[in-house]
Amino acid sequence: MDDRRDWTEPGAYALADGVHRIPLPLPMDGLKAVNVYVIETESGLTLVDGGWAVEAARKQLEDSLRKIGHHPRDITSFLVTHVHRDHYTQAVAIRSEFRTAAVSLGRGEQPALKLIQDPDRAGRSTEAQLRQAGADELADWWRAASQEAERDLSHWTMPDQWLDDDQRIQVGTRTLEAVATPGHTQGHFVFVDREAGLLFAGDHVLPTITPSIGFEPVRAELPLGDFLHSLLRIRDLPDLRLAPAHGAADRRSHERVDELLAHHDHRLELCLAAVSAPGTTALDVARAVTWTRRERHFDELDGFNAALATLESKAHLDLLAARGRLTADTGEGTTVYRPVPPPAAAP
Repeated sequence: MDDRRDWTEPGAYALADGVHRIPLPLPMDGLKAVNVYVIETESGLTLVDGGWAVEAARKQLEDSLRKIGHHPRDITSFLVTHVHRDHYTQAVAIRSEFRTAAVSLGRGEQPALKLIQDPDRAGRSTEAQLRQAGADELADWWRAASQEAERDLSHWTMPDQWLDDDQRIQVGTRTLEAVATPGHTQGHFVFVDREAGLLFAGDHVLPTITPSIGFEPVRAELPLGDFLHSLLRIRDLPDLRLAPAHGAADRRSHERVDELLAHHDHRLELCLAAVSAPGTTALDVARAVTWTRRERHFDELDGFNAALATLESKAHLDLLAARGRLTADTGEGTTVYRPVPPPAAAP
């Protein structure tokens, strides 16, 4: 079964009969690797997620498939959990290379994918979100970084099939359940194999870290509210073995969902406590709390992760405002939050 010594080590690791986990490298990314999951059928391979379309990942995928007697040309379909580059772009590249692999993606990713195909607009969208969060310096940094970035738009073309709602998908003799789990992105899906007891969780449920919330070119109204609701949907499923996009496949879904719910309850209280004065911005709150399992301060983060932290703080604050625990006011382009006064004492 799956080798748990180092989940990023190249190879093809069996999770169940005909199901393998293949980690692929993520150059210049702190996560180090992304898992794609290979499901063997009589008519070819179905992959859950595709990896990042870079040469190192393409080579490692081919080498790993060779270990189980296959080649990328054997791939007939991709079930992509969401549109981020480490999940989507190599699926599109392999489809283009062999003309045999159909790509499926959640319909909720369509607005973001359209915006990604226009890099100038996509960069301006995130820049505007950062300015609304009170992070003008970060917004300036983001604009400059976006102008310098190179992007192969051929890797961001539309999928062959949109997943609109929960549905059953036949993969050989298996029946997978596609379950909509918006939050990390608006179109995120997970895939459930009840017979094998597996949850192909993408970035929705990760074993040791929490996925970013609120970091999309087209932002949901309440991304954290969506994410928490989606976690409860997974909690209502049977307790399954977690097959995550990042990390070893050695956790159970119920235990990890409970941990994530508790984590965000705690973060909500931390963010609420950080709004101690009128006119607090999301950037102020991001500076007041710590980040990652290493409890890093905001000033220790690089520009990209500082942007993630700022927008995630905004996601927590917006949910607190929606729950009536804060007030939010966007006057001159920047949203400011204020504590809700306690109710007046009865006479």
